[in-house]
Amino acid sequence: MKYTVVVDNIKDLNIPGEWGLCIYIENAGKKILLDTGASNLFEKNAKTLGIDLSEVDYAVLSHAHYDHANGMERFFELNKKANFYVRESCTDNCYYKIGPIRKYIGIPRGIMERFENRIIIAGGRVEITEGVYLLPHTTENLSDIGKRERMYRRINKKWFADDFSHEQSLVIDTDKGLVIFNSCSHGGAANIINEVKREFPDRKVYGLIGGFHLYNKSEKEITALAEQIKETGIRYVCTGHCSKEIGYNVLHNCLGNMLHQLKVGLTCEF
Repeated sequence: MKYTVVVDNIKDLNIPGEWGLCIYIENAGKKILLDTGASNLFEKNAKTLGIDLSEVDYAVLSHAHYDHANGMERFFELNKKANFYVRESCTDNCYYKIGPIRKYIGIPRGIMERFENRIIIAGGRVEITEGVYLLPHTTENLSDIGKRERMYRRINKKWFADDFSHEQSLVIDTDKGLVIFNSCSHGGAANIINEVKREFPDRKVYGLIGGFHLYNKSEKEITALAEQIKETGIRYVCTGHCSKEIGYNVLHNCLGNMLHQLKVGLTCEF
């Protein structure tokens, strides 16, 4: 398995970045695109990196936020064959609360309807191709995290703290063990690792790749998370995007060489 970071907050010397994430994955002859960033920048960066988006076999949306979904329509224009997998509660209803104001932070409005012939709704555990799985959250009370993060969903004209049921993990079986991609890990990075361990009790979980939503966390909270990650026994962690610099630096103090920095152009093979 090989992955290449197409979009992240940290730019390459010659390739721009943005607040968003897009990762291109090659596994067992199949090409997978995880997220499309916050704009059409993923298209430009993919060309620079020598990636042909028209040849992607499967596309996955990690969760229903704009900084991962705003390039979806352009992807459908560029690629005429790949199904795009979203979690079953994914729709255009995600907001961030700022005092009395709720700011829309969701997917492009109406995209689920406009491209319903290309979008696959994933419920439960789904194997999209051999050794590549999509998993929902199974940890309870994640709406407590949503409330803390001031993230809400509007359902039937009522407001609910986000339980991140629209978020999913992409899990790939490699020779080193299971590798998890979860772009923002809103449900908690350690929770996600443990969810995958419970789902695959006979397999070793090797690594976790993605943002950990640490930009608004205290050093104490980040240190506690680092200890929880260490307790899971995984050997590889690569984070960026919503972890930001403060999150990465605190994690590095605890995790040392097992931690790696996500950035545009990063390529890693397992």
